[in-house]
Amino acid sequence: MKYILVTGCAGFIGFHLVDKLLKNKGIVVIGIDNINNYYDVNIKKQRLRILKNYNNFYFFKYSINNYRNLEKIFTGNKIHTVVNLAAQAGVRYSIENPDIYNDSNVKGFYNILRLSQIYKIKHLIFASSSSVYGDVNKFPTQEVYNTNDPESFYAATKKINETMARSFSCIYKLKCTGLRFFTVYGPYGRPDMSIYKFTKLISENQVINLNNDGNHFRDFTYIDDVIFFLNKIIFSNKINNKLFSIFNLCGSDSQKLTKVVKLIEYNLNKKAKINFSSFQIGDVLKTHGDNKKILKFSKKYKFIKIEEGIKKFILWYKNKNEISKN
Repeated sequence: MKYILVTGCAGFIGFHLVDKLLKNKGIVVIGIDNINNYYDVNIKKQRLRILKNYNNFYFFKYSINNYRNLEKIFTGNKIHTVVNLAAQAGVRYSIENPDIYNDSNVKGFYNILRLSQIYKIKHLIFASSSSVYGDVNKFPTQEVYNTNDPESFYAATKKINETMARSFSCIYKLKCTGLRFFTVYGPYGRPDMSIYKFTKLISENQVINLNNDGNHFRDFTYIDDVIFFLNKIIFSNKINNKLFSIFNLCGSDSQKLTKVVKLIEYNLNKKAKINFSSFQIGDVLKTHGDNKKILKFSKKYKFIKIEEGIKKFILWYKNKNEISKN
């Protein structure tokens, strides 16, 4: 049996990854999550209920800030791979609450690194973010680009994670792979993210807010694409000879936010009520990642286009609400 530890297992990406891993024979997943209230905890509990249907899943309500609790998991199980997806998310929230980000994203990640090193984990995979690129003007952004100018404290913590992991990899020969996620969306997604939030507000005839008059561009990435490549990296031998790697995980298809709103309107068959507002501190104008490096894992893979992704998401959203009414 191969034991895989997934932190943040009740989060959006964590839930989908664990659900995928548990379908593999010979895999046991140990999931931890602190179930914080950054957004509705009922969504996290719903995800967990689905995962607990598997016999090869074990859940612990732990925070990665708590070294002693984490160590119990490492000492009690022969863990092969760690996937660290636990982090305090949100760019704007980090401006008002930097202490929370320091505790979870910096101190918590150090605990994961340290225990992975002590207990000789074969591979540590961790979540980074497209936000590390800052407000650049050269696209698509490649993994080798400068990441020394974060626009938010959240972005700074992700840059710190990459630097910490690189040093542990160099000093202790710990194999680490960081994934820079680009605006992930899809079923069971985070309700604070734009596509989910806009869909909910438009369907309920409420006003949506478009910062910078809707002139932002984002490289939206459908959850199925993210899980495909995460799964590939977990079980791949292609990067075994590299102790430290960073990958963009994106479709490399940046879309203007006003177009995304129109696609949501079309699939809901409802007109949005829009409030256009100014540029917000901590935001970046555009994200657009280069995905050539990640595509080496599956050269023929085609990322899901935004038109198809929004259609799939809204079909799920409508079905979820129909079920909840009954």
